[in-house]
Amino acid sequence: MKATPRLGKMMMALAIIGGLTLSGSAQQLTMQVDASKTGAPISPYMYGFFTELLSNMYEGGLLAEMLGDRKFFYPVDSSPLLTPQNTRRFVGRWRPVGPDDVVVMDKTHAWVGEHSAQITLDATAPHGIKQAGLGIRTGRQYTGRVIVMSDPGAQITASLIWGPKPTDRQTVPIKITGSEYAKYPLSFTAGGDSDDATLEIVATGSGTFHIGAVSLVPADNINGYRADMVNLYKEIGPTLARWPGGNFTSGYDWRNGIGDPDKRPPIYDFAWNALESNDMGIEEFMKIAEMIGLEPYICVDDGFGDAFSAAQEVEYFNGPATSPMGKLRAANGHPDPYKVKWWNIGNEMYGSWQLGHMSLYHYTIKHNMFAQAMRAVDPSIYIVASGATPAEMSTTGAGHSINGKMVTKFGDPVADWDAGLLTHSANYFDAIAEHLYPQAEQAFDNDKQDWVKVDDSLADKARRLPNRVKTAADAWDEYQKMFPQLNMKKIPISLDEWVAGRVTNSSDMFRTVSAAEGLQELFRHSDIYGASAYTALSSLLTWNKTDATASSLGLMFELYRRHYGTIPVEVTGNSPQHDVAGTVFVDKPKVSSGSPTYPLDVTASLTSDHKALTVSIVNPSDQPQEINASFASLSLQGTGKLYRLAAPDAAMRNEPGKARVVDIVESSLTEAPTKLSIPASSVSIYELPIQ
Repeated sequence: MKATPRLGKMMMALAIIGGLTLSGSAQQLTMQVDASKTGAPISPYMYGFFTELLSNMYEGGLLAEMLGDRKFFYPVDSSPLLTPQNTRRFVGRWRPVGPDDVVVMDKTHAWVGEHSAQITLDATAPHGIKQAGLGIRTGRQYTGRVIVMSDPGAQITASLIWGPKPTDRQTVPIKITGSEYAKYPLSFTAGGDSDDATLEIVATGSGTFHIGAVSLVPADNINGYRADMVNLYKEIGPTLARWPGGNFTSGYDWRNGIGDPDKRPPIYDFAWNALESNDMGIEEFMKIAEMIGLEPYICVDDGFGDAFSAAQEVEYFNGPATSPMGKLRAANGHPDPYKVKWWNIGNEMYGSWQLGHMSLYHYTIKHNMFAQAMRAVDPSIYIVASGATPAEMSTTGAGHSINGKMVTKFGDPVADWDAGLLTHSANYFDAIAEHLYPQAEQAFDNDKQDWVKVDDSLADKARRLPNRVKTAADAWDEYQKMFPQLNMKKIPISLDEWVAGRVTNSSDMFRTVSAAEGLQELFRHSDIYGASAYTALSSLLTWNKTDATASSLGLMFELYRRHYGTIPVEVTGNSPQHDVAGTVFVDKPKVSSGSPTYPLDVTASLTSDHKALTVSIVNPSDQPQEINASFASLSLQGTGKLYRLAAPDAAMRNEPGKARVVDIVESSLTEAPTKLSIPASSVSIYELPIQ
């Protein structure tokens, strides 16, 4: 192509945008892939996710249950407030049908938990309970159950109501067969669309009737889960899920989550100030793990919990049916052991926010007690300790709450959590956990010893997540110096909570490309990272009461999971990554993360059969980029596939019930690419067959 003044200006602009070096004329951005220089295979568990019994991850999300507080933790009244408070977005309030005083909470005849609803009847006016805010669609079937105890004079009905007219409802009778609590089925077919439908259970007559528990689900649910969400998760293909979290874990008694869900007591979650129904327990988690095809990763309570209970939990999962907990598991419907391998002892016990928080020395003692008791039950389990590098201690403020210092130094005897574990517990774990929640628009100013707001480019904001990934990897080099008797390469990091930072007016695509860069940094350190669990499984989808679709983040993980290779190979280039604001070993590594192809981030890998090379290019900037590519130590066939995730507008997001505006687009390549055009805010994977 003949150079023109206009073209020269365009190339100059591209060089400035791309951060390229200028020497008289614009330098073209280049990359070279050398297939002879390989890294450790990428763990299949790199595509894992964090789940917690919190917010809408399960209740109001993946679980098909449409009702909130279905076992009556809260009183049934018309009060605008809940006491204690409930921070869940999905709450579900029961309200009285009739005056407030017709419904009382009876502790003497409680079906489960502290109390059940007792309704006083009237011969002429229906009295009972109702819950609004349900999402239903015309022609869809809904099934459920109600557990009732009634005096003989009650005439009880249940109605699904979708509008204001008398005909905008379906009513079914509940025919009582005895004087004790019994379970009665419910079945409805919606005659209209509504996002504010109501389930109403009322009676006329004399005496009283009690309601112990109620359930309503779409009839097409799969083992108690929303069918649409299950199928979407299967498409994305997560390989591991950490459960039950999270801050919640340190106050969670796993025994409350087994057996008949209707008899599991609702409890209060003091970690998040929320109601926990205990409908999502061990059996439910193992069902979803089997349906999606992922490895279960169980986190045990070493906050308020004890080693004996943790050992019993291992036995419940993995013990033979002849063992005490194995017998209980068999009685609950699963005679065969689950054979769960991955176990995490505790969650963020270094943090003052954590229930049962303790000193580092006391924590290592407790960790060792747990590991010994758990391995005595099953020596084959893989144990991950709840650790934290100085970067995690500094960025969360956990170190400051312990010793009053904003920055935790390596070897600090009370605040360097990983050093404490390596000193006192090295024989009691197989891997160490790290969590990271970077701030995209903040950096730590070492001179001010405080966090400051920064307003830099999108590319540099996105870089803060992979910088934290590399900072943790760099910490392993520091620990190797501190502990020469240990082989740190044999103690992998389980990055079992991580997330992309948000920016002002951030879009789904910014989060997506930043997370893609984080994932690629994990690939660059495949010799250190053994697993990851992104926060959270629920972020892969976007949904409402009746519909769901994949988010751009979910599609990004699907893109890598389905089309990226497993054997990393070296990528070099002519444009080093910018050094972003921050402090080394607090919020950035000694040398910036990423490939030397700024502003693009490039990784490459061979497929496990060595039949194809895959090249992934992330463009975190708001401008399209071009890059020249060359390939060494292999011969390409000259054909291939391109899989690309990009949004026509970075502000666009997929909406449930609507056609996707962001999706993976596949195209064929008729020759090996040498000059690549990369759209703004995009992720591209080239799949190139090898001769």
